[in-house]
Amino acid sequence: MMTRRDLLGGVAAAALVPLAGGVSGAFAAAKAAGGYCRHVDPFIGTGGHGHTFPGATVPFGMVQLSPDTNTAGWDACSGYHIQDTTILGFSHTHLSGTGVGDMMDVLVVPRVGPVRLDPGTPEVPGEGYRAPFDHADEQASPGYYRVRLKDSGIEAELTATARAGLHRYRFTQRKDGAHLLIDLAHGFQDPAGSVTRITGATLRLVGDDTLVGGRQVHQWGQGRVIHFALKLSRPFAAARLYTNDHALPEGAREVQGAALKCVLDLPDAASAPLLVKVGLSAVDVDGALRNLEAEIPGWDFDGVRAAATAAWEAELGRLAITKGGDAADLKIFYTSLYHALLAPTLFSDVDGRYRAMDSTVRQLPAGDNNYSTYSLWDTYRALHPLFTLAQPPRRVGDIVGGLVRMAEESPAGPPVWPLQGTETGCMIGWHSAVVLAEAAAKDIPGVDYARAWPIFRKQAFQGQTSGLPEYRRLGYIPSDTVEEAVSKTLEYAYDDWAIARLAEVAGALDDARILRQRSLNYRALFDRDITFMRPRFTDGSWARPFDPRGMGHSRKWRDFTESNAWQATFLNQHDIYGYMAMFGGPAAFEAKLDELFTTSSDLPDDAPPDIAGLVGQYAHGNEPSHHIAYLYAYTGAHHKTQARVRSLLKTMYRADPDGLAGNEDCGQMSAWYLMSALGLYAVDPVTPIYVFGSPLFDRVEVAVGEGRTLAIEAMGNAPDSPYIQSVIWQGKPYTRSWIRHADLVRGGRLVFTMGPKPNPAFGAGKDNQPPSFGGSTA
Repeated sequence: MMTRRDLLGGVAAAALVPLAGGVSGAFAAAKAAGGYCRHVDPFIGTGGHGHTFPGATVPFGMVQLSPDTNTAGWDACSGYHIQDTTILGFSHTHLSGTGVGDMMDVLVVPRVGPVRLDPGTPEVPGEGYRAPFDHADEQASPGYYRVRLKDSGIEAELTATARAGLHRYRFTQRKDGAHLLIDLAHGFQDPAGSVTRITGATLRLVGDDTLVGGRQVHQWGQGRVIHFALKLSRPFAAARLYTNDHALPEGAREVQGAALKCVLDLPDAASAPLLVKVGLSAVDVDGALRNLEAEIPGWDFDGVRAAATAAWEAELGRLAITKGGDAADLKIFYTSLYHALLAPTLFSDVDGRYRAMDSTVRQLPAGDNNYSTYSLWDTYRALHPLFTLAQPPRRVGDIVGGLVRMAEESPAGPPVWPLQGTETGCMIGWHSAVVLAEAAAKDIPGVDYARAWPIFRKQAFQGQTSGLPEYRRLGYIPSDTVEEAVSKTLEYAYDDWAIARLAEVAGALDDARILRQRSLNYRALFDRDITFMRPRFTDGSWARPFDPRGMGHSRKWRDFTESNAWQATFLNQHDIYGYMAMFGGPAAFEAKLDELFTTSSDLPDDAPPDIAGLVGQYAHGNEPSHHIAYLYAYTGAHHKTQARVRSLLKTMYRADPDGLAGNEDCGQMSAWYLMSALGLYAVDPVTPIYVFGSPLFDRVEVAVGEGRTLAIEAMGNAPDSPYIQSVIWQGKPYTRSWIRHADLVRGGRLVFTMGPKPNPAFGAGKDNQPPSFGGSTA
């Protein structure tokens, strides 16, 4: 397995699963007031290290049509950064908030003047096909993007359906040499700036208005395949094909190679807007053509844009804020919801064909969809719990069921970080097990859990990679033989907890018992004398030197994954009471939590940038910390959870391009905000409950289940009133600091009374604290 830092060191709304049931009446009210989309700012996260993109897409869409401003370096992972001042062109696939780059398929470059085949440099864009632009000339909203290019005056507009993108270009100046460049060699580059690794690319001209082709890319997703079909709204006058920047003879209609490009001449470009529509398919060119014709049969740009907006309005309306919050709060909330719905991405054609994890082409049952782009190390924590609460069960079943299908098809076994038919193997653990176990615990229909069990069992009991043999033999992974051994031990232990749930569903009760016991392996790395998780050697001795802020005991490799001992010490989501006793009990554990948030935020020079958003040594900018503020609830000091969560909501998210504390990570950073703003969080997603936090808005209506509504209200809420005084559920007093998923998805009314001072009695009693390690959720 690899980590992100390892790698970097080297329109139809109907095209997706239809929404089941309606959303609340707040949808109509919001639409009359201008809609939810008006609160979304796609530029949030495009600064700092958020790694988001501002372009056009629909919820869970295969196509993300967006400008590319850079293709090399960590902050080019999405192809766009707010500090850039030149645009290379507009490509059709992008990653949202990842820590590694790829995609940026099928770059379309509108130009006037002489043909430039090289992109040039940001410093001297005129020497290549880059174009300077001002951010004042940009506009973005859900499903739409617009920009004016400074040198040519070309106005570009973008919109999208699920499997196709639509461009509209206005060549405002009557200049000679108007043309489109299609650069099939464009894509994310290694940090050193080497060319995108491509094999087996093809381009073919069809008639005088169509270009088709495809390529196989070897970047993060090794060997992923993409095909496209591009059509113009009026014929091109001439076309030229290039390989390795050498022109083919005049009249050539097809080319094969690696670095391929095409120029389409448009002498009448200024006479009327030019529309370009592009369909994608991972299967073949015929699939791309079918997707294009099914989703954009005509040339109605405004109609496609309206359909994209309507799709977003329907999805954003599933979490309807009906009272409370200022303009910035609303912008942060709905932009977070927008980002949370960008992945996983659709990865099957309109006819149900898809490219499987073993590179074969397969057929889905009628009505099913295949998905890709699962950032599981990140998203199991809050994004998938958000889906189980506020997405239709059919869509959740599709997304989760796809993991079973991938596990069966992939030579690598259980999914780790699947991207477009390939397994990147990025990050640690097999957290697809957590997503499946959570869905099983919440009775999500349409998932064949029994089919998944043998594959995950084989990994748990026979897997040979990434320290698993040592983990089974010693009960921990030794840091003198395996890198990132502490984090791997802790995350494998949690995966054992999840796989035990799959064993129960499959009726393998003896295996479930073994795995539950093995999920306690985390204990082998806890040093009771200093109350820290720390690296241990094969002979059982503690690794030295030890610095809880350090990345490891030596420079050879790190002992932790994107974290240090401070964060890793709280990476326990499933056996919190058993773990708490190792500290000396609830009071000692509470004191250790206090120390985490109040100790110095200093880090060593070799700390990765992922450790960001620091409060003490709590790192909100990276996922291992995301559940920690909620652990106070298990000590009986729930008021400290309330205060800390409200503080993080207000300080770690801003309505600015640099408004995220770390990488967005395919929706996880935003999902933490969304769930916490509702006042709910799944500390252990495999246990189907939510721990209360501090609800941010006065009233939110959540579409749950099949056409039901959960209303969450916060009476007396205010910026200086983060503390829960009391709770009423379904009209009756409620004293627990947690609530069952099964109760919430039936719909109802959850009312918090808030105040400026803590109520230490709320959630303090043992019977009112959240269950853990299989404790009763009755």
